[in-house]
Amino acid sequence: MKILVTGCAGFIGYHFTNNILSKRNISVIGIDNINDYYDVNIKKNRLKNLKLKKNFTFYKIDLLEFNKLNKLIKKNKIKYIIHLAAQAGVRFSIENPRTYFDNNIKGFFNILEISKINNIKHLIYASTSSVYGDNKEFPLSEEYKTDSPLSFYAASKKTNEVMAHSYSYIYKIPSTGVRFFTVYGPFGRPDMALFKFTKNILNNKQIELFNGGLHVRDFTYVDDIINGIISIINRPSKKEIPYNIFNIGNGKPKKLLDYLKNIEKYLNKKAKIKKLPIQTGDIVKTHADIKKLKKYSNYVPRTNIEKGILKFIDWYKEYYKID
Repeated sequence: MKILVTGCAGFIGYHFTNNILSKRNISVIGIDNINDYYDVNIKKNRLKNLKLKKNFTFYKIDLLEFNKLNKLIKKNKIKYIIHLAAQAGVRFSIENPRTYFDNNIKGFFNILEISKINNIKHLIYASTSSVYGDNKEFPLSEEYKTDSPLSFYAASKKTNEVMAHSYSYIYKIPSTGVRFFTVYGPFGRPDMALFKFTKNILNNKQIELFNGGLHVRDFTYVDDIINGIISIINRPSKKEIPYNIFNIGNGKPKKLLDYLKNIEKYLNKKAKIKKLPIQTGDIVKTHADIKKLKKYSNYVPRTNIEKGILKFIDWYKEYYKID
């Protein structure tokens, strides 16, 4: 089986590719544009690890390069696409909406067109818990309306879901959107709380706690996210409109303050805290209803935040050579 993974040098893309390459009779064509939204060296080091695997081939291609991408898929007779490339970040989207339009909407249109042209057997694409907006009914179910995004990042992902549905309806492309809930783990993104908190605490710098740290998040360890995706690769929808949406989360939300306490515990060091008001676009609480995916593919998250944070900190100290 040949799979195309977009965004293979990104956090989730890297972990997915690394995991799937360990399966028998799987080869991966990975693409990424290696943009500089965060430290490019982290992306290069992820790629270095992937290139050690014989059944992995990398191409530096942007999602907007339609012809290049289409030729690559035709030449390699790709039938499965795992689309994880995107411009991430809620806060960055407030200052830079155009990059989200280009990468997340125009880029996804190219993926849909290529899926149509090449008769893709299953397109799985990343969505986000942010599409639920400021919903007050918990846990958040796939059945809920998602028409009121609070950030343009969330709006771009909601747009992807709507576009995918239309292509599944018109062209019968089997597509599945996966809504990720606050993913964390080793080789994570430097712009996310776990990475920033760990770095600043170790460097005796203040950490910024928006909303006084009262946010509640359904923190989901990256291996659980990957297992959720893998569980549905060979299970596209068989309905008349071959379209599906699943939450992939932990299902046990925690306060950001509890998350921070665990970081302090495993670093054996207290944080210097600067409390700030809630930011525009921020959602106060997320809590995934994961019953649908459990029923569909027997998905079960296995890593709690204590174990997950410890794994990240062990990785961080090794990666940055900290005693």
